[in-house]
Amino acid sequence: MKIIDGGVTAAKGFFAAGAEAGIKYQGRKDMALVYSEAPALSAGVFTTNVVKAAPVLWDQKLVKEQPAARAVVLNSGIANACTGEEGRKINRSMAQEVAKELGILPEQVLTASTGVIGMQLPQEKLREGSRKLAAALSPGREGGKMAAEAIMTTDTVSKECAVCFEAGGKTVTIGGMAKGSGMIYPNMATMLAVVTTDADISKPLLQKALNRDVKTTFNQISVDRDTSTNDTLLLLANGLAKNKPITEENEDFDIFCRGLHMVTESLARQMAGDGEGATKLFTVTVVNAGDPESAAVLSKAVITSNLVKTALYGSDANWGRILCALGYSGVSFDPEKVDLYIESAAGRLQLVKNGMATDYSEELATKILSEKEVTAVADMKQGKAEATAWGCDLTYDYVKINGDYRS
Repeated sequence: MKIIDGGVTAAKGFFAAGAEAGIKYQGRKDMALVYSEAPALSAGVFTTNVVKAAPVLWDQKLVKEQPAARAVVLNSGIANACTGEEGRKINRSMAQEVAKELGILPEQVLTASTGVIGMQLPQEKLREGSRKLAAALSPGREGGKMAAEAIMTTDTVSKECAVCFEAGGKTVTIGGMAKGSGMIYPNMATMLAVVTTDADISKPLLQKALNRDVKTTFNQISVDRDTSTNDTLLLLANGLAKNKPITEENEDFDIFCRGLHMVTESLARQMAGDGEGATKLFTVTVVNAGDPESAAVLSKAVITSNLVKTALYGSDANWGRILCALGYSGVSFDPEKVDLYIESAAGRLQLVKNGMATDYSEELATKILSEKEVTAVADMKQGKAEATAWGCDLTYDYVKINGDYRS
C-alpha cells in the first residue's frame, strides 16, 4: 500500500477540471467536473439532515437506481438547498448541460453543491461553466488539482489524497478530493467528497466498503457541531485496472477497504485541520474502552466540546474539561480509573492518573499544546476497544467568518 501524489485523476480513466463560472464570486474557480471514460459503478453516503439540498436528492436516486455513472459536476458558492421545485429543476438542468457537453445521459451525471442556503443557482452561468469544464478536462495531475480548488468555499487549502496497491494481480489506484471547513459534524460530515478508483468491484461491495469506512473516518470529525444540508460522499469505480473482479469479501476486498480507508482518513484529517478559523488539528484517541461504539462516542464527545476547543486555542492544559466531556458522553465508566495524556511534536505528558492530576509541568503542557497538531489520549481501563476522532480549536476567526458568511 503506497501513498502517491494525486487526487481524483490518479486512477486510470478519470479526467477532471475546474473553471470560473462566476456563480457567486468573481475571480475564483467555482465549478468542478470529474469524468470517467468508462461507465463507473457508484456508491454514496449523504447528509442525515432532514433538510436535504436538491443535488443530494438527485444523487440518492441515481446511486440507487442507475446502473452506472459517467460524471460528477460540482459547484461552490450557492448550495441549492431550500430552493423548492425551482431548485430541483435547476439541478437537473446542471446535469443536462454537462451531459450535453460530454455526449452522455443526464442520469449518468451526479451533482453536488455547496455554499449559501436559500439562493437559486444562475442557469446561464451554469451553462457557461459546463462548457468551460468540458473543454478543460484533463487526465493529468493538474486537472485533479483544479477540480479540488474549485469546490473550496471557506477552505484555506484544497484537499486531495491517492494510494495504489496490488489486488487481483493488478495495480489498483484510489484517489479523492474533498472540501469542508464549516458545518462539519458526524453522521455525515464530509460536506463534499468525490473518490475514484479503477478497481473492478461489484456495486454492492462498493457500497458496503463505503458504509463501513465512514464510521471511522468522516463520521469521526467535527468542526462546529453543525450538520450540512449538502453532505455528499461519492465513490466511483470504473474497473479499468482490469484486476480480478472483487465480488466477495475476500483478501482483495480487504485490501481495497484498507486503501479506501487511507484515502478517506487523510481527507477527513485535512478537513478537521482546516476548520474555519482553526489554528490546530486536534486528535483524540480513546483506548481500553469497553467496546468500539463506546470508544467512538467518548472520542467525539471531547472533540465537539466548545470548552475543550477554546482551551486548545489558548494552549491551556485545562484537563478537567476533557474529563467533563467524557462524563456527559452517555458512556458509563469509572472516572477514578481514567488516565489522560497530551502529546505533540514538543513531547508527551501525563496530565491525569486514576482521575486525578499528576504533578505535571504547566510550562511543558503549554509547549505541547502550542503545536499545530495536538493529540489527547484517554485510557479508560475498561476493555480493549479504541477509537480516534479529529477536530480543531475554536477561535475568534470562526465567529468572524460565520458572522458575515452571506456577504
